[in-house]
Amino acid sequence: MPELCVGERCWAVPAGSNLLDALNAGGCSVPYSCRAGSCHACLVRCLEGQPVDALPDALSADKREQGWRLACQCKVVDDLQVAVFDPQCDGVPARVCGLDWLGSEVLRLRLQPERPLRYQAGQHLVLWSANGVARPYSLASLPNEDDFLDFHLDCRQPGAFCDAARRLQVGDVLGLGALHGGALHYDADWQERPLWLLAAGTGLAPLWGILREALRQEHHAPIRVLHLAHDRQGHYMAGDLTVLAEHYPQLQIELLTPKTLPQGLADLRLQSRRTVALACGSAASIEQFSRQLFLAGLPRNQLFVDTFIAHA
Repeated sequence: MPELCVGERCWAVPAGSNLLDALNAGGCSVPYSCRAGSCHACLVRCLEGQPVDALPDALSADKREQGWRLACQCKVVDDLQVAVFDPQCDGVPARVCGLDWLGSEVLRLRLQPERPLRYQAGQHLVLWSANGVARPYSLASLPNEDDFLDFHLDCRQPGAFCDAARRLQVGDVLGLGALHGGALHYDADWQERPLWLLAAGTGLAPLWGILREALRQEHHAPIRVLHLAHDRQGHYMAGDLTVLAEHYPQLQIELLTPKTLPQGLADLRLQSRRTVALACGSAASIEQFSRQLFLAGLPRNQLFVDTFIAHA
């Protein structure tokens, strides 16, 4: 059986073992949220030997050259020595500079990193609490304009990171882990194309950044923002969206609840087949949004989605 080593500790594992499972079974406590290669919380660095990687393109070429792998996507086939991601050494410290409750359920967390972070609207970042809990969150801030990193934490349900976040105070330090870009982005070539942004809950966070990026780049075509919340109080950004709509006549805001969602989706009418749609939220919400968009005639390759992983 191959030997797996972390630091000075080595133990035998069955050939073909999932690396994440083998590390956690060996007491290394590697965090994870999705096991699908999306959250990037389970980063490890290969020091000697190589695992079989089922998703090599999930990491950038430079990170792979440095030896980083997603443990959930790797199998141990030969002797392997790895170092688990250490937010103290491998991450970037960030100080809490803002804590605001947007309504009673969404905590807006603002962080000031120790050094500037290069990112794009729509990307997400793994946050590490002081006690070692890691979870990815989408960035709601706008690069090169906001001097902080902005996150919207859904605290309706208990979760290890949310429970820790409730106890945060301004001045506390968190660790920044892997920065990852999914499907959500704004392309400057879209300026003359209608843009639809559909969000459920805090799926609005990355789309808030993308919306402001589109406006900063002087998007000329109509922009339609649809936000689904579990009730009217769940529209935690309603005021900010309204202010933007008052300044940008091409911007249309629709605030929906489960009761009004069917009619709201039924009213979606495609005025141009050049429309681009971005959607973010739970798997169930994304399925509803996608079905109606395709029924409305939106080409499948013009829909970009980011599905939130389950709370943990």
